[in-house]
Amino acid sequence: MLAAAKVVLVILCIALIAVILMQSGRSAGLSGVITGGSEQVGSRRPKGLDSFLAKVTVVLAVLFFLVTLLIAWLLVHTSG
Repeated sequence: MLAAAKVVLVILCIALIAVILMQSGRSAGLSGVITGGSEQVGSRRPKGLDSFLAKVTVVLAVLFFLVTLLIAWLLVHTSG
């Protein structure tokens, strides 16, 4: 179970990196979050592919977090 979770985590990592790199522009994606992205707060909403990639990024990030918590729980409960 632990090995399968680790494999899933690696796949999620690669998918998350790919989706973030596919997002367009400096104000979009992860770079906009890091630098603030204040120019897009009320003026622009992502459309088309950018909107889809933003949703996929959120889903992959949540899955990454949950699988990481699962691995941590498995390490604590199976090492005894």
